[in-house]
Amino acid sequence: MPIQPGDDDLLLVIDVQSDFCAGGALAVADGDAIMPVINRLAGRFSHVALTQDWHPAGHSSFASSHPGSAPFGTIEMPYGQQTLWPDHCIQGRSGSAFHPELETHRAELVVRKGFRPAIDSYSAFYEYDRRTPTGLAGYLGERGLKRIFIAGLATDFCVYYSAVDARQLGFDTVLIEPACRAIDLAGSLDAAWTGMAAASVQRVSDLA
Repeated sequence: MPIQPGDDDLLLVIDVQSDFCAGGALAVADGDAIMPVINRLAGRFSHVALTQDWHPAGHSSFASSHPGSAPFGTIEMPYGQQTLWPDHCIQGRSGSAFHPELETHRAELVVRKGFRPAIDSYSAFYEYDRRTPTGLAGYLGERGLKRIFIAGLATDFCVYYSAVDARQLGFDTVLIEPACRAIDLAGSLDAAWTGMAAASVQRVSDLA
């Protein structure tokens, strides 16, 4: 059944940036298709926040930072296994900007993540060491926002980790499927759906 957003709900838009869309350094297939969906949804919410991948050049998650490594391989980092990515969303460069078709004027908050050189970041709530907070949970608590609707890129990485962390932090969490797209790297999408179901993340196809 479609859900009606309320005054204590937040639309959280994950990493809708040029590098994750067509022509970008780490393009998600069909990522551009979510722009009109998210823009329409944003008009239904009293509160909107955005996340922005914001890496320094030479970030430790880039394959180029590890001689002999290739994108989409893995290495062990102090915090665990790390997928290596093409250089993307580098601070101040065009690829890190929000997609030009994304309407951002209603956003009350932009959370930048991944700016620590030695730690990657997927979730809107924690860096990938799973200990370093972004501050988003505290912000939502002070604002009295209790339910989070999630959209953005990519379903099986930053959207997934954000949704599961939101649930673990006690927020009711709803994933809006048409407003997301996935990378699907070696079964990552199926794993994400399984993980979100286990965390009781609700999936919807539209709002009331």
